[in-house]
Amino acid sequence: MSDNVPSNAPEWSVSDLAGALKRTLEDSFGHVRLRGEVSGYRGPHSSGHVYFSLKDQNARIDAVIWKGSFSRLKFKPQEGLEVIATGRITTFPGKSSYQIVIDSLEPAGVGALMALLEERRRTLMAEGLFETARKRALPYLPRVIGVVTSPTGAVIRDILHRLEDRFPRRVLVWPVRVQGETSAAEVAAAIRGFNALERGGPIPRPDVLIVARGGGSIEDLWGFNEEIVVRAAAESDIPLVAAVGHETDWTLIDHAADVRAPTPTGAAEMVVPVRAELISIVLDLARRHEEAASRLVERRRSELRSTARALPTPDALFAPKRQKLDLASAKLGPALSRNARRHETQLIDLARQLARFSPAARIASLRARFNAVGERPQLAMKRVLESQDTKLKNITQRLSIARAALLRTEVTRIGQRRDLVHRVTERLDPAFAGQIARKRARLEAQVQLFDSLNYKSVLARGFAIVRDADGRPLHDVAAITDGRALLLEFADGTAEATGGRGQVKPKPGKPKTPPTEQGALF
Repeated sequence: MSDNVPSNAPEWSVSDLAGALKRTLEDSFGHVRLRGEVSGYRGPHSSGHVYFSLKDQNARIDAVIWKGSFSRLKFKPQEGLEVIATGRITTFPGKSSYQIVIDSLEPAGVGALMALLEERRRTLMAEGLFETARKRALPYLPRVIGVVTSPTGAVIRDILHRLEDRFPRRVLVWPVRVQGETSAAEVAAAIRGFNALERGGPIPRPDVLIVARGGGSIEDLWGFNEEIVVRAAAESDIPLVAAVGHETDWTLIDHAADVRAPTPTGAAEMVVPVRAELISIVLDLARRHEEAASRLVERRRSELRSTARALPTPDALFAPKRQKLDLASAKLGPALSRNARRHETQLIDLARQLARFSPAARIASLRARFNAVGERPQLAMKRVLESQDTKLKNITQRLSIARAALLRTEVTRIGQRRDLVHRVTERLDPAFAGQIARKRARLEAQVQLFDSLNYKSVLARGFAIVRDADGRPLHDVAAITDGRALLLEFADGTAEATGGRGQVKPKPGKPKTPPTEQGALF
């Protein structure tokens, strides 16, 4: 067909075509259930909406969940999980693409839930939340028991009835929903709330916690597989017993709890002993304790009698000591006499020694030694003085001789220095005079050079300087105007003149002293 031939096809704008496609697609697929694998899920956007894709082995479709619908979903999307999405097909004109707006979401069978559960279990196990080493033993007889369960179900009645039968204890119930969208958050908040209670506060802090729920399908028990519940159970400082479902039902909280009970009734049996059995055990122990105490007293009494018969009498114990005392008293008198005589002899010897070293004896000895010395110190001192006098005279005589010799040497040296000064002075005077003559000749040469360069020498050769009335020199004829006052400087003085075009008229007057500033020469 030629380009000039008109076409009968209607013209569409881009917006009209996009709107028509949107209406056609929504009319044909107004409400669908779509099965596929979640891909590209990154959680809610900052606006609260959720964007991801659903895919199978051959195709992919964009999916969106609006903020209001996402908050009402019981089951949240997980990356890689196969789900069944219910919603409507529509287009997004801004990208020329189609998408599904999801209203509800559910896992595609139990197999998907089990795969998700296994993946979550492996992740939490890798973090160490299920380690056996961190599990604690339950208290033997708790004073307060905290129960996290629904307040209206049969579970709480079974627990209270079993506790009443075995050992009545104080029970605090934290009511929660055990099924539904908010059950996981409520259970986690209840566990953390019990742990937040202070010891000795108005509300007693439980010694052990029971998280209980009756049996049900995996979807009904799914809240106890949520990560928030598992982490709250693992973080609990209070020992926790998980009693969720029947004996064959396992949830992730069972792995994180300190003890797992097969049923809620079994949990009540684990946390308290049987009171009647305790009373029987206590009575039996009391009887055995009394019998053992009686046997012990009887045995100690028999041993005391045997020991008393083996002990000697008081007379037998004190007789040897008494005999030793009599012998010692008989020996005491002579021994004291001998001791007194021995000390008397020692005292006399000490008195004799003291007399030899008394001050009077010491003074007498020193006086005798002094008298024996006599005049010997005076004679020795006299001899020492005479010897020192002789030495002093000899030293004085040697010093006089040395002084005379030193004076003669200094007089000779001074004479030599005087002759040297005279000879130097005789050589210095001609040299000084010659230096002065050379300096004078250089100065005269400088004066002659100055005179030759002085402008006054030029004036002396017949030249003159033309200045204005203020004494400034003029350098060219253009500066001379008609009637301008001029000042002419010659070698022998100055003269005033009046300027004119092409002529200079001298004015009579007294010559003035020329200024010192150098000007132009004419």
